[in-house]
Amino acid sequence: MKAVLNISAYKFHLLADAAELRATLYERALALGLKGTVLLAEEGINLFLAGSPEGVRGWVHQLQQDERFADLSPKESFSDTVPFKRLLVKVKREIIRMNRPAIRPAAGRAPALPAPTLARWLEQGHDDAGRPVVMLDTRNGFEVDAGAFEDAIDWRLTKFSEFPDALQANLAALQGKTVVSYCTGGIRCEKAALLMQEAGLANVWQLEGGILKYFEQTHAPRWRGACFVFDERVGLAADLQPAEPAAA
Repeated sequence: MKAVLNISAYKFHLLADAAELRATLYERALALGLKGTVLLAEEGINLFLAGSPEGVRGWVHQLQQDERFADLSPKESFSDTVPFKRLLVKVKREIIRMNRPAIRPAAGRAPALPAPTLARWLEQGHDDAGRPVVMLDTRNGFEVDAGAFEDAIDWRLTKFSEFPDALQANLAALQGKTVVSYCTGGIRCEKAALLMQEAGLANVWQLEGGILKYFEQTHAPRWRGACFVFDERVGLAADLQPAEPAAA
């Protein structure tokens, strides 16, 4: 077993005490020797941490004692070394920036599609109602270049805040289809799915847990390449291990 546990997780929940919570979470993580990033905002928490399995899981257990985070379920992977250089715990305006304050996942989620169901739909070529399934990548273009679902829609975003305008420009092409938005861990596609519902699309899903949960729970059908991650591992293969660098 590799020595370092890496986790990612997020939770949309109204946090009126984000500034106060920041100090507590930083002190706990520092005491346990963890590195990575924790983002807090009024809309919730988004985190990427690494360290010893005991330290990481101990920090999560402490966090879960707060009833607002009791159901937090981090995605786990292991590595030989810690892929982060330092520990950052910051308060931001949004835990993932979209610049659409009316989109508030804490008030109600878009339908979430379990990874095994998506795998079945992709292998059979349609959803359970017989509609074509369209995979919509909500990540930045360079992430898509590292790996993506086959035939996924890629709007070549350079930042997630461009997604609303891209949606309006391409809305007609999505009508009448089952659209599954996806991203690395679920946070971007959760906001994206809500925005698509607001725009009037009828059959919209978010991939529950994102690509990483898809890797964890399926044999990754219709996926090609690596999943880009924002740490020193750069990309993860479908077995959640660091991907081999692409040949030049």
